[in-house]
Amino acid sequence: MVQIKVGSESVVYTGDYNMTPDRHLGAAWIDKCRPDILISESTYATTIRDSKRCRERDFLKKVHESIERGGKVLIPVFALGRAQELCILLETFWERMNLKAPIYFSTGLTEKANHYYKLFITWTNQKIRKTFVQRNMFEFKHIKAFDRSYADNPGPMVVFATPGMLHAGQSLQIFKKWAGNEKNMVIMPGYCVQGTIGHKILNGQRKLEMEGRATLDVKLQVEYMSFSAHADAKGIMQLIRMAEPRNMLLVHGEAAKMEFLKGKIEQEFSIDCYMPANGETAMVTTNPSVPVDMSLNLLKREMALGGPLPDPKKPRTMHGTLIMKENSLKLVSSEQALKELGLNEHQLRFTCRVQLQDPHSDPDTLHRVYTHLKSVLKGYTIQHLPDGTVMVESIVIKVSSSAEDVNAKVLLLSWSYQDEDLGSFLSSLLKKGLPPGLC
Repeated sequence: MVQIKVGSESVVYTGDYNMTPDRHLGAAWIDKCRPDILISESTYATTIRDSKRCRERDFLKKVHESIERGGKVLIPVFALGRAQELCILLETFWERMNLKAPIYFSTGLTEKANHYYKLFITWTNQKIRKTFVQRNMFEFKHIKAFDRSYADNPGPMVVFATPGMLHAGQSLQIFKKWAGNEKNMVIMPGYCVQGTIGHKILNGQRKLEMEGRATLDVKLQVEYMSFSAHADAKGIMQLIRMAEPRNMLLVHGEAAKMEFLKGKIEQEFSIDCYMPANGETAMVTTNPSVPVDMSLNLLKREMALGGPLPDPKKPRTMHGTLIMKENSLKLVSSEQALKELGLNEHQLRFTCRVQLQDPHSDPDTLHRVYTHLKSVLKGYTIQHLPDGTVMVESIVIKVSSSAEDVNAKVLLLSWSYQDEDLGSFLSSLLKKGLPPGLC
């Protein structure tokens, strides 16, 4: 898997992966990197595989039965990956059962596999790494290099040949030779693209049109055993849970199956999922985050004012000054900002006029306002001053008579920007009027 990160935005591309551990490799794993886009293959978008142990048991049983009746077994594979897993499986089984039928592998591929597995031994599972100290698990005792002439040898044998979809190469040549004998068997261990020989025989086609309009009758047994390197639907969903992406993009799959998986992803994870066709451009909107360093003094003050730290997923309003310096952002208290920047402090105040219907005198109306606020704002400092004003924290309230209506009063509210929330609350409260029965 590959992660590309530019600034605060990132993309993860999975390539082919499998969430089930193999005999030679561990399960795919990713940390909770929360990428903006996770690009995942979706070859088996609607498939959920059965137990791997059951598949291995069925695979060995089918191979053994074919060998016992004198048949030949062709296993089309790709060069690396499933081939080595199945080789280890058969090597162990042959050793345990003391079988004598030869097993062959396409020439050159075993040597290449050994080289790469030695080079990247830390990528294999723990059992392989432990055994590697005594012997190389990929130097097989029962599996030999294959020569084309061996295909015509009498008696049972097992051959691993490439490519894995029977669309060309050595696997197709061997298939043509063995297809007419019902004792023989071909086991397809992976996915086959539509139009390939592998796909046709898996769908039950028994007469194949070959090159030159020749017809090939398929009499051998055809078996499908999923040992693919691709993740199934359950594995794809598991990877999404691990990575927690903000957007999902599916590739390498069939449109109808991808559409089904797309709906499941959007329903379960509530994220956007895209499945562009080959050559199509997908436009994904991201919300890049901007990291801000916060002053420790400001944080302590906010904790003292607002209690313990809130849930990080819930927003919380904080008052401070944002300073941008040398491509970094820092949130500090206004006092610290003035000191760092060498600026003078200016006071900003808001003023609001509220019309109020009250037939009493101005002093009586002000006293009624004071009484009302005392009953509503229990935890605030409220003062009725001799100069004819009411103070709530930094908020000043004055009363004057309306020139148009003798029963109307005009309340003048003034507050500093620090008390903006409280000032807005008071203006809304007083616009509703004073409750009847106030003294």
